[in-house]
Amino acid sequence: MMSRFLLCRPILSLSLSKAQWLALGIMAAIIGAKGAPALALTWIDGQTATLQALDKITARISTVTAPVGVSQFFGTLEITVERCAYHPPEEPPESAAFLTVHDRGYDGQTPQRIFAGWMFASSPAVSALEHPVYDITVLSCNAD
Repeated sequence: MMSRFLLCRPILSLSLSKAQWLALGIMAAIIGAKGAPALALTWIDGQTATLQALDKITARISTVTAPVGVSQFFGTLEITVERCAYHPPEEPPESAAFLTVHDRGYDGQTPQRIFAGWMFASSPAVSALEHPVYDITVLSCNAD
């Protein structure tokens, strides 16, 4: 029988962000003390992700439809959806997307990766993009 302490013990020496610790805690809660998943959910791969983009300077909110594997631009950001998945209608609603975001700057020549990770539609604060000018959140994932 594996305890939650034993699950977390090997990585205590690593420097993890708050979002990573939260994700680790959620994973430990799902697995539980007995090692069996508490909830079996089905994920369906989607072809497009619908994102909400906010420009904090102008207060402009835009909806961006991003096909998987194709880069989309919003301001100085280059957003690529690497994978998109959602639950079927008979399960609790949830959409998730693995995003890679590069800030190309205003000169366009020095792209820097500022985010790479999963974003969840129901919990945008768990893994959020931290940028002084822009906010990106996942709204949904679609099959078409």
